[in-house]
Amino acid sequence: MPEGDTVFLTCHRLNEALAGRDLVRGELRHPRLSTVDLAGRVVSEVRPAGKHLLMRFEHGRTLHHHLRMDGSWHLYAPGARWRRPGHQARAVLATAEQVAVGFALHDLRWIPTSRESELVGHLGPDLLSPDWGPDSEAEAVRGLTADPGREIGLALMDQRIMAGVGNLYKTEVCFLLGRSPWTPVAEVDAREAVRLSHELLLRNAWHPEQTTTKSLRRGDQHWVYGRKSCLRCGGPVRRGTQGTPPDSRTTYHCPRCQP
Repeated sequence: MPEGDTVFLTCHRLNEALAGRDLVRGELRHPRLSTVDLAGRVVSEVRPAGKHLLMRFEHGRTLHHHLRMDGSWHLYAPGARWRRPGHQARAVLATAEQVAVGFALHDLRWIPTSRESELVGHLGPDLLSPDWGPDSEAEAVRGLTADPGREIGLALMDQRIMAGVGNLYKTEVCFLLGRSPWTPVAEVDAREAVRLSHELLLRNAWHPEQTTTKSLRRGDQHWVYGRKSCLRCGGPVRRGTQGTPPDSRTTYHCPRCQP
């Protein structure tokens, strides 16, 4: 599932392409929204809320959706060939200059902007919000420590505590904390966990590459995520499953660096 930084960058690019421009084409290919025609409407802004995307239109309407595991937005010149099959397109929004195609979008909703909180109001502080600051950090720390016996890996991915961390960053934050993802929250520096989560997402928010090591060299971008050996010590990386289906995720840790 895309991490918060991927959603942030997607919204930024869509906002640059669509905001303030008249749509000459506006199709929503979803059974519930098939009669909604967005042609002639004007996008006012596209902004993220954790892993949710909010495409706001003038006159108080919002297109809400989620990328989940397979969703993505592509931008094309008019008439250019799409890189994914047309039957996967769920939204086609075109201005005179660009065509934005949303493939495999999930949870599409066309709602009054005033009702956005019904869909995203449960989220904790957004790690990539421009309003992130000491108050947001303190709120996330309180949420993280509310259940001291919970596994830190599961707590980090709970979007109700703080919004934006996915499986990759959860794994790498645990590595940088020096604790396995199964460690109880009570045994972890919760404030440092929140700060690391914010730092890593912010570091990668403006480019598609996701590095937790500060290196963009292939094979050196992550400490343990997706690896067979630890980038720091060279020892074997253990792979396991955390959580319960259907929300379980594969996680990685180095037994030597993460006792």
